[in-house]
Amino acid sequence: MIPKDHPRYHSLKTRELLARYAAEGIVTLEGLTAHGRGEAFDYLIGEKTMESARQAAKVAAALLLSAERPIISVNGNTAALAADQIKDLQEASGADVEVNLFHRTKERMEKVSRHLEERGVRVLSGEPERLLPLSHDRGLCLREGIWSADVILVPLEDGDRCQALTALGRTVIVIDLNPLSRSAREATLTIVDELTRALPVITRYCREIEPHQIPSLARGFDNRLFLGDALSQICRRLEHALD
Repeated sequence: MIPKDHPRYHSLKTRELLARYAAEGIVTLEGLTAHGRGEAFDYLIGEKTMESARQAAKVAAALLLSAERPIISVNGNTAALAADQIKDLQEASGADVEVNLFHRTKERMEKVSRHLEERGVRVLSGEPERLLPLSHDRGLCLREGIWSADVILVPLEDGDRCQALTALGRTVIVIDLNPLSRSAREATLTIVDELTRALPVITRYCREIEPHQIPSLARGFDNRLFLGDALSQICRRLEHALD
């Protein structure tokens, strides 16, 4: 039992949740390692949503709303930590949801999909094909899903698939706490923030943005500025760490 007044309450509850879903086969042990790496960067940005991340989330909302076929790609960690937020974002944006896993088995695909559906997420189903130029199982996707999407939201790390999708001309939005990762650098738009903080902000903007604002937001951004601001924030915190 983790007391709510524990200074690391949210972090410990998140780890506890991931461990439970790892035991159920939704999260892999490798996914636990990936979460720990991300949490380290969250310390460095101050464990809060930066203003630049908030602005990036607003752009993300505009990109999803302006898309003809928006898709939210969900992996095990995302399903475990943010199924309810995915449901809300799907409702606000009109995006489809497709499960895409690196450590992919038929059983695990079914578990992740069922977990999402039980929380109200509409998950695409069908026969996957190796449509993306990747030698591992992230290259498998649905022809009417990720392959046909023009805007794809990819929460959490996914560097090589992000690179493949942008090379194919897709607009890729990444949520990644590490501004130096390949995902962050290769994406069309990067939100440097923690998953469960970022998703509700995108959802709120999907509901609040006026239609006339969407075109300028979707076109008028420079992802290098969002990454640069995150790196500056990290440097400032390190510089004053011993003050």
